[in-house]
Amino acid sequence: MPKLSGKRKTGGAARKSARKPAEPAGRGALVKRILKWGLVVGLVGALLGALALVVVYKKTDIPDPNKDFQTQTSFIYYADGENELGRFATQNRVSISLKEMPQNIQDAVVAAENRTFWTDKGIDPKGILRAAFSNARGNSTQGASTITQQYVKILYLTQERSLKRKVKEAVLSLKIQNQLSKSQILEGYLNTIYFGRGAYGIEAAAHAFFDVKAKDLSLRQAAVLATVLNNPANFDPANGKENKQALKTRYRYVLDGMAELGSVSEQKAEKAAKRLPKFPEIEAQSQLGGQRGHMLTLVRKELNALGYSDEEIDGGGLQVTTTFTQQAMKAAEEGVKEAKPEGFGDKELHIGVASVEPETGALRGFYAGQDYLDSQINWAVAGGMVGSTFKPITLATALENGYSLKDTFEGNSPFEFPDGLTVQNEGPGTGNDYGSSVNAVYALEQSINTAFVDMSDSIPDGPKKILAMAKRMGIPPAKEDPNYEKDAKKYPGIPGTSRDLEADSLLTLGKARISAVNMANTYATLANEGERADVHVVEKVVDRNGEELWSYKQSTDEAMEKDIAADTSYAMQQVVKNGTGRAAQGLDRPAAGKTGTATNDKGEVSSAWFVGYTPQLATAVMYVRGDGDDQLRDWLPSYFGSRYPTETWTAVMKRAMEGMEVEEFPPPANVDGDAPEEGHAPYTPPTKPPSRKPSPTKTTESPTTKPSKTPTAPPSSSAPPTSSPPCGPLGCESSSPPPSSSSPPSSSSPPPSSNSPSSGGSGSAAPRPQASPRAVAAREPFWYAWW
Repeated sequence: MPKLSGKRKTGGAARKSARKPAEPAGRGALVKRILKWGLVVGLVGALLGALALVVVYKKTDIPDPNKDFQTQTSFIYYADGENELGRFATQNRVSISLKEMPQNIQDAVVAAENRTFWTDKGIDPKGILRAAFSNARGNSTQGASTITQQYVKILYLTQERSLKRKVKEAVLSLKIQNQLSKSQILEGYLNTIYFGRGAYGIEAAAHAFFDVKAKDLSLRQAAVLATVLNNPANFDPANGKENKQALKTRYRYVLDGMAELGSVSEQKAEKAAKRLPKFPEIEAQSQLGGQRGHMLTLVRKELNALGYSDEEIDGGGLQVTTTFTQQAMKAAEEGVKEAKPEGFGDKELHIGVASVEPETGALRGFYAGQDYLDSQINWAVAGGMVGSTFKPITLATALENGYSLKDTFEGNSPFEFPDGLTVQNEGPGTGNDYGSSVNAVYALEQSINTAFVDMSDSIPDGPKKILAMAKRMGIPPAKEDPNYEKDAKKYPGIPGTSRDLEADSLLTLGKARISAVNMANTYATLANEGERADVHVVEKVVDRNGEELWSYKQSTDEAMEKDIAADTSYAMQQVVKNGTGRAAQGLDRPAAGKTGTATNDKGEVSSAWFVGYTPQLATAVMYVRGDGDDQLRDWLPSYFGSRYPTETWTAVMKRAMEGMEVEEFPPPANVDGDAPEEGHAPYTPPTKPPSRKPSPTKTTESPTTKPSKTPTAPPSSSAPPTSSPPCGPLGCESSSPPPSSSSPPSSSSPPPSSNSPSSGGSGSAAPRPQASPRAVAAREPFWYAWW
C-alpha cells in the first residue's frame, strides 16, 4: 500500500468539520417536551372553548321580542344631581305581524341595511371581532353589519362595550339564524328597531313621522323610514336643514338600492327620489312643554356627540346630570317676560338668552323663545347677526398687537378703503362724526364704526388676527373656514359652527351670525381673565347600575394674557358706566358689556343685542323677528341694543345672581406695547400760541382775515367732540363731557378727540389712495353695526 502523504492536496484550503458542538445534555428533550405539552394544552383549550360555546349555545334562549324586549327610561337631572329635569322615553312600541307590514317597507329596509339579507348566513365573524376589539380599546362604537346581528344587538340593549357582549351576540346570532326563518327575523327586527322620536318599531314610527298606520305607508314614506333608522339623530328632518339635506342623500341611496334589487322599477325609484314626502305636524309630547323640550334637546345632542346612540339615550336607563340650574333657567324666562315690550308675542318676536359660568363653561340657564310644543327652534342656539357686540374682540386683538386704550383712531364718517369701499357711523340725529382722533375706550363706549374699522385696518393682517382671537375666545369656526375640521374640534361651541364668519375688512362690525350661547361664552372668557372654558351642558353620565360612564373633565385654554383681558374688561365697564349700555347699571354691581345692532342684506335692522358679564356670570341677550332676518325698525318701539336687550339682560342677571357675593373686576393694566403703525398716539393738545398786543394803527380785524382753526382740547379724556355732541338711542348727549373715568387712570390721560377737522392727521392711519366714495348701503347694508 502506498504511503499517504501528510501534505494537503492543491485543491484548496483544508475544510473545517461541519459538525455542530454537542448540545448540553437534556436541552433537546426539554424543547420537545415543551412543544408537545404546548400542543396538548392548545388542543385542550380549543376543545374546552368549543365545549363552552356549545354549552352557551344550548343555554342561550332566544328572547321573545314581545315579552323580553323592554327599554329602561333615562333620567335627566339639574346640576344638583337630585332634582329631575325630565326623562327620555318610556317605550313607544306596537308589535304587528309581517303580513301587516307593506312590502315596500320590507324592501326598503333590506336595501338600506343589508342587501344580501335573504341569502347570507346572518353573521359577519370578521366584523364581530373587528368591532369587539375596536370597542374594547375605547375607540368609536362599531355596529353590526347584518340585519340579524342588529336584531340581536337590540335584544341585548346595554351600554356594555366588551368582547364578552360580542361573543354573546355572536352565539345568539347563530342560534337565531339556525332556528328562525328570514321572515321571522325581519319581523322581529322591524318591531324593535328604533326610528327616533321615541318610536320603537315600524308601527310607532309610521305614526310618529307621518301620522298613518304602517300598512298605509307609501313608497316615499317607507324609503324615508328605512333611511332614518340608520341614524335617527342625523336623518330626522325635524332637527334642522342640515339633517334634511343628509336625509335626501341617503334617501336616494335607499331608492337606488331598491331598484338594484328589483324591488321597484328604475322609473318608480327615480320618480320617488325627486322629492321627499310631506311631513305633517305631529303633536309633541306634553312633558316637553315650555323650555323643557329645548333643554332635553340640547342634552340629547351633546350625548350624541359624546358617542351615545339614541337607543341608549331613550332606552338605556342612563342617569344624566346637566349644567342647568333651576335658578338660572327661571331667571332667563322671568327676565324676558318682565322686560320685553308689551303686545309682542313669542310667535313673531324671538328673544334668545344664554348664561354661562366663566370658570367652567357650564351653560347655567337659557331662554329659547317659544314653547317647545309650538316651535322646536331654540333662538339661544339659532343666533343672529351680532353687530357691535363683536367689537370687544377687535379691541382685545389691538391690545395684543401693541396698541393701548389711550391710542386714537378715526372717529369721523365715512371711512374709505383704497378700493372705494365706504363705512360710516350710524345713529339718530347728527352724531355721525366724533373727531379724527378718538381713543379706544371712547370708541367702544359710543360704538364708533369708523374707529373700529380703522383699528382693524391698522393691525397687520388685522382681520385674520381678529378671527383667530374670536375662535380662541369661544366662537366656533364657519364651515367655509379652510381650517374648519381642525378648529371645530379645538374650539367647540353650541352649536359647533358659526355663519358668515370670515377674515375680511368688515369682520369687526359683526356681520357674522353667532349663537347667544357662544357669545355668552366668548364674553365669559374675558370675565375669566382671558381663560376660555368650553361651553357644555352635560356634567356626568351614570348607567342603570350606578356606574359612572363619563364625566366632564374641567380645563381651560388661554385666549389672551390677563392684562389684555383686564384692559378689555375695563373698556367694557365704561360702556355700562358712560356709554350705550347704561341701562345695565340697574344690576347694582360691577358689570361690563357691549350693545349691538345689525342690518340684513336688504338694509333692514334685523337684530339687537346686549352681551355682558360680572366676574361670576356672562349672559347674552338677542332680539330678532320672524325668520331671524326681518325688520325691527318701525316695528319695535325701539330697535337699539341699548333699550330692550340691555333691560332684559339686567332683569335676567338680577334674578340669576341673587344670593351671590358682589365681586370687583381686576383693575386695568394699561398695557402699552409698540404700536405697529404710526398715527395712533394719544391725543396731544396743541401748544397755545403767544398772545399779541393789538397794533395801535389797527383797531378792527380785516374782513379778509379768517378765524383761527386751532383745536381746543376737551376738558375730559372721554368727552366727545364739542362741535358735534353724539345722539344715541337714549337721546342726544349734552355738550358737557361725560365722567372722566372712561379712560384708564393716569396722570396724563389724553382727550379722545380734537375739536376740528383740521387735526385729522394725528389719528388716522397711513394715507390712503383717493377713490370715489360709494354708499355702503348699496353694497352691503349690514356693514352698519349700530348701537
